[in-house]
Amino acid sequence: MSGEPLRLDPATELALLAVLEDSRGLGFLGPGPVEGQLAHALDFSRLVQHYAPARALDLGSGGGLPGLVLFAALPGCSGVLMDSQARRTAFLSAATEALGWQGRVEVRTGRAEALGRAPELRHQFDLVAARSFGPPAVTAECGAPFLHAGGHLIVSEPPPPHDPARWPADGLASLGLSRVEPPVTEHAFVVLRAERSCDERYPRRDGMPSKRPLWAASA
Repeated sequence: MSGEPLRLDPATELALLAVLEDSRGLGFLGPGPVEGQLAHALDFSRLVQHYAPARALDLGSGGGLPGLVLFAALPGCSGVLMDSQARRTAFLSAATEALGWQGRVEVRTGRAEALGRAPELRHQFDLVAARSFGPPAVTAECGAPFLHAGGHLIVSEPPPPHDPARWPADGLASLGLSRVEPPVTEHAFVVLRAERSCDERYPRRDGMPSKRPLWAASA
């Protein structure tokens, strides 16, 4: 992966910035300039591009980051933006329509624990992206069921230094995942590979991954 930052064509970038400003106005994005949040999502998308997914899912899309940017940066990739809150998915549906992505990007409302068992979504993706979805054990348990064997779960991480025990090998292995070394990026990410399809025990019922995580949270 080259060291050059990923860039969108000017018209696409302007359209995305307008959508993200609307998202922030609705309270769906965190504080800070939208331009900085777009830059982080572009770094995320640059990493995703390295794995060349044909089909991707954004886990807990919220206000559209990184999912909207990811699909803008990878026009040959189709997939799903997913969130549990109907108000957010209504916004995302309007955004995908405004960006002209009908038929390529689907928006689904529901909890990951339930959608991870939907036959049309389970084990159907090359890549799952997650930003601020939850603690490592929750993100891994909710993300793994969407991946087919050989797919990747990419998670935005807090700035280093942080404890490598956040992603323990034995806990990941129980979900069919292993940690792989990602290419160098400006921001911190963890890349997990599905060594096999996640078995039928996971995800557990709604709320259980958070109430009884598979491994202890770590800073």
